[in-house]
Amino acid sequence: MYSYQSRIRYSELDETGHLRLESLLDYFQDCSTFQSEDLGLGVEYLKELHMVWVMSSWQIVAERYPKLGETVTVGTFPYEFKGFVGYRNFLMRDSGGKLLAYANTVWSLLDTRTGKPAKPTPQMLEKYVLEPKMEMDYAPRKIRFPEELTKGEPVVVREHHLDVNHHVNNGQFVRIAMEGLGGGFKIRQLRAEYKKQVVLGEVLIPYTASVEDGKSVVVLRDAEDAVCCVVELCRAGEAKA
Repeated sequence: MYSYQSRIRYSELDETGHLRLESLLDYFQDCSTFQSEDLGLGVEYLKELHMVWVMSSWQIVAERYPKLGETVTVGTFPYEFKGFVGYRNFLMRDSGGKLLAYANTVWSLLDTRTGKPAKPTPQMLEKYVLEPKMEMDYAPRKIRFPEELTKGEPVVVREHHLDVNHHVNNGQFVRIAMEGLGGGFKIRQLRAEYKKQVVLGEVLIPYTASVEDGKSVVVLRDAEDAVCCVVELCRAGEAKA
């Protein structure tokens, strides 16, 4: 497993003084990026090959959100390749080794010139060493949502929403979705399904609904009403100290 240590920063906290869910997602995303860069399979490598790994789905489960100054270890490992699709687990532990959060992700490798799927290179298959799949309750990749949804305020995509591929970063989709719900509650589990890439100047409109078992769904649509991302948030009780 690839891992790195960090400390929880003030800029990453929510109003209760604990790590924000969106910041947890950033830690996980950074971890896989660091691994790729250290293996020589990072941004420049993909750019030369006209390839990009695109997130298809997230499932993040938070056992406890760490507080300011806590030392955490963030880890990741791929566990399977199927054609152009890659599967990867993540985890975060506290200084005592206790599991704070864990995740499952599905990625698609695309050719940036055609937008079509591309197979992993021999170097990728060699250097991304597969490890046993983490034990967790794996949710379906597809997120269902009701037909009746409440329309929210449109969000214009700005430069700070974009990543190095000039598309809305998957973490920014989640931030926009959570803002559409108004916040004020802790999340036990996040699921996100990405359907369409969005670029600078486009508009994302959140449509929200409450579903069973304390869950809320946010559907982010563009100006043409196409679904770009679906986010499901399962509420938890108050954060543990």
